[in-house]
Amino acid sequence: MRAASTCTAAREGAKRGVIVVKVGGSTLGEGDSTTPDVVELWRSGFRPVVVHGGGKVISEWVRRLGIQPEFVRGLRKTDRPTLEVALAVLCGLVNSELVAEITGAGGRAVGISGVSGGLFYASLLDPRLGLVGRIEQVNTGLVEDAIGAGSIPVIAPCTLNLNPVGPEDAILNVNADTAAGQVARALSCERLVFQTDVAGVLDAKRRLIPRMTRRQARDLVASGVASGGMIPKIEACVDALETAGSGHIIDGRTGGALLRCVGGEEVGTRIV
Repeated sequence: MRAASTCTAAREGAKRGVIVVKVGGSTLGEGDSTTPDVVELWRSGFRPVVVHGGGKVISEWVRRLGIQPEFVRGLRKTDRPTLEVALAVLCGLVNSELVAEITGAGGRAVGISGVSGGLFYASLLDPRLGLVGRIEQVNTGLVEDAIGAGSIPVIAPCTLNLNPVGPEDAILNVNADTAAGQVARALSCERLVFQTDVAGVLDAKRRLIPRMTRRQARDLVASGVASGGMIPKIEACVDALETAGSGHIIDGRTGGALLRCVGGEEVGTRIV
């Protein structure tokens, strides 16, 4: 009941903006509340755009192939076998399942990958990471067409290579948090919201930080207080805020958290 009343309050507000929601692989299938919340936002007149990860599922599949997952500053090291698994899991399994869930909940969703319509173009990010891209260009035409048609875009993170040597590196892996930030920035969205499996960003004493400026967020990363998978989330929020209204990192396992966040309640960490 609380979630519904909160969304009613949001519906009565003046803005009817784009809400970019990133749902992580760590919460998919673990009580994540993204699907019902996104559909409720859509019904309320907002224009949600979902960007998803799938890291946990990718790690499970690469282990089956005898490959040990490796990460550098929260980003997955990607060789060719890992890339093939990532593309199959992200663009096939996870994307299709999310579209099906949203459709089953009464929404209208369309699956899009980062290579669809040239959504993302990237250069190689770091030799240590292998086939991982740094997004250089974002072409949101296909996403905007889907929004204009009344659909919820569901975006799988991968990217075309700006300078491929051959077919082996024509497509690159890209961190889903980074992709969400780039989409949010390109769309000048009202809010960028990361659904995670933690309460939000924590300080050095493990206390929740309810609000941060971009400078404070950068300092948190530089000091090492923020680490691992939280780094690309914070960096994506900071980058998106060049045009976006606000960035949020919230606990997606809590039902209605997204609705309360969009409705203006203090949920998780807000970066402005």
